[in-house]
Amino acid sequence: MLTEDNITIGIIGLGYVGLPLATAFEKFFPVVGYDNSKNRIAQLNQSVDSTGEVSFETLQNSAIKFTSDKNDLKAVNFYIVCVPTPITAKNIPDLEMLKSASKLVGEVIRKGDVVVFESTVYPGTTEEVCIPVISNTSGLSCIFDEDFGFYSVAKQYGVDGFHCGYSPERINPGDKCRTIDKIVKVTSGSSDYSSEFIDKVYKKIITAGTFRASSIAVAEASKVIENTQRDLNIALMNELSIIFDRMGLDTEEVLQAAETKWNFLAFRPGLVGGHCIGVDPYYLTYKSQSLGYNPEIILAGRKLNDDMARIAAVKILSGLTAKGQITDKAKVLVCGFSFKENCPDIRNSKVADLHSILLDKGCMVDVYDPVVSRFQVEDQYGINLVSAPISRCYDAVVIAVAHTEFIAKGAGFFRSLLSQDGILVDLKYAFSKDESDLRL
Repeated sequence: MLTEDNITIGIIGLGYVGLPLATAFEKFFPVVGYDNSKNRIAQLNQSVDSTGEVSFETLQNSAIKFTSDKNDLKAVNFYIVCVPTPITAKNIPDLEMLKSASKLVGEVIRKGDVVVFESTVYPGTTEEVCIPVISNTSGLSCIFDEDFGFYSVAKQYGVDGFHCGYSPERINPGDKCRTIDKIVKVTSGSSDYSSEFIDKVYKKIITAGTFRASSIAVAEASKVIENTQRDLNIALMNELSIIFDRMGLDTEEVLQAAETKWNFLAFRPGLVGGHCIGVDPYYLTYKSQSLGYNPEIILAGRKLNDDMARIAAVKILSGLTAKGQITDKAKVLVCGFSFKENCPDIRNSKVADLHSILLDKGCMVDVYDPVVSRFQVEDQYGINLVSAPISRCYDAVVIAVAHTEFIAKGAGFFRSLLSQDGILVDLKYAFSKDESDLRL
């Protein structure tokens, strides 16, 4: 019988979510960390985390077994799946990595074991997609409440099957204050027993506490609406910035005034990329449309946010024209490439869209970002980052990501990079209105 005293945790997927989770659980349980990238495993075994989420010292002192050999997972009895759930080019959920991970679990899981999914999905995915894959591969059934009935206590503890749960990830990449243990964790299970047991296990590492959802579907839904809500709030700010720009008003000044009311929400306009806010709403809209309802507000927000790179490009080009610059010969420096500040994550970067649009308009574009990996940007986007910008060289310098390092340099540094009549465009309100020439 599985108890809190004989658990071995297996983390499948060692990215921004899985690795911090593994190091947190290691304080209480033996941990096996699995990733199908041999390069990732090699780096971790050398105490190097390319995501920057876990320090060299933490990994150096870790006893986690990092592996890409599925046979090492046979020592595990509590599996946690943390693989990415992206979207396709047509904005449709791509569950291939999740299905592969489920199949992997099915190849090693045993009677009485527990598997928990943390990947963001639409409500119903765990029970409609993941559990069937595990069952078909392993030959075991998942234990649900209706299976208990008048069965024995042994049946309830999963001797005849496996337990499943869902606990959505709540990692905030690049945030060294709100670490995994300080964020309330939602948990759920396929039965009352599994729900209670999974919740107890997570409580070991989450000092902020847990919230035990009534069902897996409720937990899935709670996750997918978190970033949908943020997406819509940012979309509203983006639309307001367009309106205020036509009115000749500074959006930041308007927002600062509005924020003097206690219940005004502090969001800002900007490019919306990354693996969460720009992706998760499409999981919810996909499920909604499959049920015959077209979610117009959510899709409208997505459309606007996906269009912000073009809107920003138009603003930059208009600013150049107003200064008498020839836009199809302008030299532009874009500062920042990651999807958020102080984070090396370049997935779904909308700066790449901005770069492409400016190139199409004839601009010569350099991109500078000391936080991200130059090799990853070149490999994934075909863009060669500059190692250092050139003084008095650029007709426009664009602050696309508000890295702390950029803010520390100050607006004066970026102005020193401008040619005569060059413009400083601040898309992230990194500097004051007086220090920049254009803002969203």
